[in-house]
Amino acid sequence: MVQSDWAREHAESYKATGGADGHMWNKLSAPGSYPCLLLTTMGRKSGEPRVAPLVYGRDGENYILIASRGGCPTHPAWYLNLIATPRVQIQVADDIFLALAESVTGDERRRLWRMMMTVYPKFDEYQAKVAGIREIPLIKLARE
Repeated sequence: MVQSDWAREHAESYKATGGADGHMWNKLSAPGSYPCLLLTTMGRKSGEPRVAPLVYGRDGENYILIASRGGCPTHPAWYLNLIATPRVQIQVADDIFLALAESVTGDERRRLWRMMMTVYPKFDEYQAKVAGIREIPLIKLARE
């Protein structure tokens, strides 16, 4: 998997500073600051760990992710990896722990999607871009 330069740099800085640089992410194309975590999955083809910085929300003790890939027509590699191996590692600021990933559907997905729009409203735009192609997955991460 080829990771973009910005994502690799974001993850490296996040790790090096215990999240002090990177936990709250300022994205140039969207005004504001957004909470980010580092998700480490096992590559479904390589078997190697793969790290992705991702905007997240909280629902009680759970962490919520949206596999938008910026509105691309295909799922992001990190999502395909966690479907293959749902036990993942996440880092939130300086807290690193294992979690179990689960795709969310139905009423719970609708509720959590609305909640995530308060975190990062562009997810609605991304879903509109791929309407009729795919439903963007919503994932719940439960700490082990």
